[in-house]
Amino acid sequence: MPEELRQVLEHDPTAPVLGNPNGDVTLTEFFDYNCPFCRKMVDPIHRLILSDPNLRVVFHEWPVFGADSEAAARASLASLQQGRYWQMHRAMFAIRGRAGADTALQAAKEAGLDLARLQQDMQAEQVERHITNSFLLGDHMGLMGTPSFIAGDEGAFGEYSLDDMRALIGRARETLARP
Repeated sequence: MPEELRQVLEHDPTAPVLGNPNGDVTLTEFFDYNCPFCRKMVDPIHRLILSDPNLRVVFHEWPVFGADSEAAARASLASLQQGRYWQMHRAMFAIRGRAGADTALQAAKEAGLDLARLQQDMQAEQVERHITNSFLLGDHMGLMGTPSFIAGDEGAFGEYSLDDMRALIGRARETLARP
């Protein structure tokens, strides 16, 4: 992967980062709150973060399923301003049915967010920039859909087991350690 692309992918200042911000390897996930396979990956990603102290995870909200998905992504990204992204992320994926503007506000309430502030922050320029950048990156890299994962120079699409994700991260460490 060209270094310029890696920098944009892994160090977008609008992208949420969980795990070790100075980790030795970055796992990037492109996802949509209305993707059933993305929903299934929340627990494995959480378990990876908890079990690997050197893992850095970057989230690219990529609302490919339309207006409802975009409203959900905007609410989730706005939660960054209140320091509750992970809580909001999990609450969004716990929604029964389709995620959208109304369900995102309910999830925000459950995540303990200030709803008035959240609604204001949903319109912030950095939220718009993140969504635009995610679409540009997805198109540029030819991603097929959600969830899409990138670690090192390797991409993976779809639902994966925890062991498969650990193997992807292991291969990334090997690749990035080579001179």
